[in-house]
Amino acid sequence: MSVKREASGRRSVQVEVEVRGTPEEVWKAIATGPGISAWFVPTTLEGQVGGRLALDFGGGMVSEATVTEWDPPRRLVAEDKTWLQGGPPVATEWTVEARRGGTCIVRVVHSLFASTDDWDAQLEGTESGWPGYFRVLGYYLERHAGAPAASFVLMAPAAGAGPEIWNTLSTALGAPEPRLGQALRVRAPGGAALAGTVEAIDDLPQGRGVMLGLEEPTPGVVLASAMDYMGMRMATLQAYFYGPAAAAAAAQQPQWQDWLLGLFPPPAAAEAPPAS
Repeated sequence: MSVKREASGRRSVQVEVEVRGTPEEVWKAIATGPGISAWFVPTTLEGQVGGRLALDFGGGMVSEATVTEWDPPRRLVAEDKTWLQGGPPVATEWTVEARRGGTCIVRVVHSLFASTDDWDAQLEGTESGWPGYFRVLGYYLERHAGAPAASFVLMAPAAGAGPEIWNTLSTALGAPEPRLGQALRVRAPGGAALAGTVEAIDDLPQGRGVMLGLEEPTPGVVLASAMDYMGMRMATLQAYFYGPAAAAAAAQQPQWQDWLLGLFPPPAAAEAPPAS
């Protein structure tokens, strides 16, 4: 993980992945609101130069950018002037490159212009986060491309260090030390359940996480993570559902929000005196 620095002052990070699909299929997944929402975060995208790109990361955090270049199904660029508080605009470039055998290379480049390294940590943190989401993209394109999709993103601020947050979350999932291929099933207040198999485990500088391939309540993916990054400590639960029952599964979001907040109560709730 490193920032590429150029004499012009441009600083950038680049991440790429090979996925199954035609350029048109892959473009639909990375350059439309419903497509991006199926593997990343809920997204609104106006596909044209000057169009709005809004990414909802949950907890009131929405990143808004403006499309500056639009060349389907090969390339798009969007500029975000709000991503770095008090910092320079960040340009994000997406490209799709066809390969033999029915696959494509998806490449994302984040870049900015700066004379100091004040923003390098943010670029590096973003770089390290993409591989996990790209696994979901590959899973979606290989198994559920074009299927109805629905998702939710939940987060809860958490006290304590990252390992402590992860221990609480992973124990609640039924896997204090998750293993690849391990079957898990967890139930939320109200009866909602998630069941699946551990597909991947992440151990990154900013936190730990696990990816589940879902079987219940519908095919899909769950990402659960504990983050301790740039002064922000939180637990997250992101669910992606595919197929005819996707919308009904995503409608159980309030039950999973209650489950997450039960593990990591808001400070006011945690400190409230017992009722007399």
